[in-house]
Amino acid sequence: MKLDILAITAHPDDVELCCAGTLLSQIALGKKVGIVDLTRGELGTRGTPEGRIQEAKDAAAIMNISIRDNAGLADGFFVNNEAHQKAIIPYIRKYQPDIVITNAVIDRHPDHGRAGQLVADSCFYSGLRMIKTYDEQGGEQQAWRPKHIFHTVQDRYISPDFVVDITAFHDLKVEAIRAFKSQFHVPEYNEEGEPQSYISTPEFLEFVIARAREMGHSIGVTFGEGFTTAKKLGIRDLSSFI
Repeated sequence: MKLDILAITAHPDDVELCCAGTLLSQIALGKKVGIVDLTRGELGTRGTPEGRIQEAKDAAAIMNISIRDNAGLADGFFVNNEAHQKAIIPYIRKYQPDIVITNAVIDRHPDHGRAGQLVADSCFYSGLRMIKTYDEQGGEQQAWRPKHIFHTVQDRYISPDFVVDITAFHDLKVEAIRAFKSQFHVPEYNEEGEPQSYISTPEFLEFVIARAREMGHSIGVTFGEGFTTAKKLGIRDLSSFI
């Protein structure tokens, strides 16, 4: 399946927190969208890796995502090297996205910035035909390089290069976030024996919503999601701006 957009991020729930509204807006336009989680989030303070996988499936169903894969890299210990790039390139070549969305260039969690660079480098190397990768049937994959790589804005504020209006999709974004019951403040989740974490407090979700309001305010709408890009963006129609 060729995808228009592929989000590749470090942990299950990174997409939901940072770019779910954007993905939902593009799906509404008829775009095919997929997600690849690099890890199972097995170092998370709460929940289990198996539970996180199910929560990721639930969130994908809420968002009507075409595919959601998990690369099975080691949470906290993946690095940007040849072996890890060659673990990601097959997904890029399999789905041939025109746009890849990935983690912030730098953030509070070390995995985020590292994943952002790993994915960006993998996208470049995916376009080199002399790097050989193979599909599940053993067939050689065709080289493919996405047209654009966009980085999210996560915990640490980064001034965005552009902001997407997600006002019409913000409520569904919050619903997708809440699918990760073990990670965030969801009153019906049985927290017995679970410690409180940085992201499980009611205040954290309030912060996520406030960030979306801040981004939206910057472009004159209610809710938005910001992105950075190393590549200059071109436009053919000035009336496309909000």
